[in-house]
Amino acid sequence: MAPTAQTKKLPTVPETLLKKRKINAERKAKRVKTFLETKKKLRLKRRLIFKRAEDYVTEYRRKERDEIRLARQARKLGNFYVPAEPKLAFVMRIRGINGVAPKVRKVLQLLRLRQINNGVFVKLNKAIINMLRIAEPYIAWGYPNLKSIRELIYKRGFAKINKQRIPLNDNSLIEKRLGRRGIICIEDLIHEVFTVGPHFKKVTNYLWPFKLNTPTGGWRKKANHFVDGGDFGNRELHINKLLRKMI
Repeated sequence: MAPTAQTKKLPTVPETLLKKRKINAERKAKRVKTFLETKKKLRLKRRLIFKRAEDYVTEYRRKERDEIRLARQARKLGNFYVPAEPKLAFVMRIRGINGVAPKVRKVLQLLRLRQINNGVFVKLNKAIINMLRIAEPYIAWGYPNLKSIRELIYKRGFAKINKQRIPLNDNSLIEKRLGRRGIICIEDLIHEVFTVGPHFKKVTNYLWPFKLNTPTGGWRKKANHFVDGGDFGNRELHINKLLRKMI
């Protein structure tokens, strides 16, 4: 028997719509793939950073134990143990610009100490020590320990990126600038500064000069040397006590 009604045709999907759906599906798959790859890379990077931090702590502890062991051996034999000369110093400016001689002003400019209470890390050598002597009445400096370096970088650390002062709140900022030198995180920065490594100059130039507070309780007497009860000059290890009051 012949059908009474004409058979209805199903509506066909336009070809442009099919192409659009296919393109959107490919884009979505690509985004998902990129997201998973990025997530995997970040996970591996976190593991690497954690492993490096553990290695650094082991290295610091071993170095400290070696110093204690050598001192004990020397004392046992009736000798004196003389530790190695410090290679790292932290220099801060404590006085303003009134009456500053041109030579002193140039030294402060080379040290990047343009404001009061600004501080920088420097590698001690003959040239730097001579510069510190020239500008000594205007600066306080000494030998920072690991705790001071860590607190300075974590609490007061800023990066110099495109002549801008950017806070160090992401390891990707460090890796982008110093990754090719094997420095990918803040612990790498601390290790490079503390050990005065081969890339010390690049790291210190990457760090913006530290802006510190006036010490709690104020300065004693800026016009006198530290050994005379004042503030300027070399404090050696006593710089760490001062930094605690300024960070």
